[in-house]
Amino acid sequence: MPELLRLAAFTLDLSGGNPAGVWLGDALPEPIEMLRIAAEVGYSETAFLAPNDAGSAAAFRARYFSAAAEVPFCGHATIACGVALADRSEPGRFLLTTNNGLVPVDTERRANGHLVATLTSVEPRVDDAELQLLAATLAALDWKPSELDPGLPPAVGFAGAPHLIIAAGSYERLARLAYDFERLRSIMLQADLTTVQLIWRQSSEVIRARDPFPVGNVVEDPATGAAAAATGAYLRWRGEIVPPATFATHQGVEMGRPSLIEVEVPDATGGIRVSGTAVSLDRTGTAT
Repeated sequence: MPELLRLAAFTLDLSGGNPAGVWLGDALPEPIEMLRIAAEVGYSETAFLAPNDAGSAAAFRARYFSAAAEVPFCGHATIACGVALADRSEPGRFLLTTNNGLVPVDTERRANGHLVATLTSVEPRVDDAELQLLAATLAALDWKPSELDPGLPPAVGFAGAPHLIIAAGSYERLARLAYDFERLRSIMLQADLTTVQLIWRQSSEVIRARDPFPVGNVVEDPATGAAAAATGAYLRWRGEIVPPATFATHQGVEMGRPSLIEVEVPDATGGIRVSGTAVSLDRTGTAT
């Protein structure tokens, strides 16, 4: 019988991280049923996994649904999947076939006993943000161009899903987030954006982030692994980091759900690696 799990990713604290549903079954339900289940779960995303290869216990087809629509890829739900799968078998590598390509997920149990999952994104790409899109987004956010970091110009980064990356010039600007939900949602739908990744570069090794997610009917996402991967690709593209490099993204702090996302940029090209823990929110529950 299918199993429906609930985990919070990028945390070991039940009150932190980003909750995700993880549905495990022999075959994926129809899309309308996956959307219904995701809406019932009520988290920003639920991942659905079914065996992708009859000869392997570690290969899965993965699809991701918010409460409003299917999304091409979700980092925090993938981390939750990795931890859940390793907890049910043993740590190792799991291969997830997503809508946008193959995503390996490596899992290990560290010395402290906690399981950690590391996803490797599909080949990322980064493009300058179109001026019209940027102007409309800033207006919806009520941010002024003068409040941005001139050293990190806005761009659209993709590492499985597209995110508009906007860097604030100060933490004070990042900390104040109040935006026009419907206006930003309309802009993002037209531009096919998954989130707006608002960042502040605290140091070369620490990024602070906030992610409006109105297209998923969520005001703010407390941990966005796909956006963190896109940011890693963006910083590499800008020449702000030289591989191999690592940095930590702190997200969810301002909304009371602190999350820690570890990002690794291993090479000059290729996928970005994102690591995190996850904690079970519900050890019970059978999917219907």
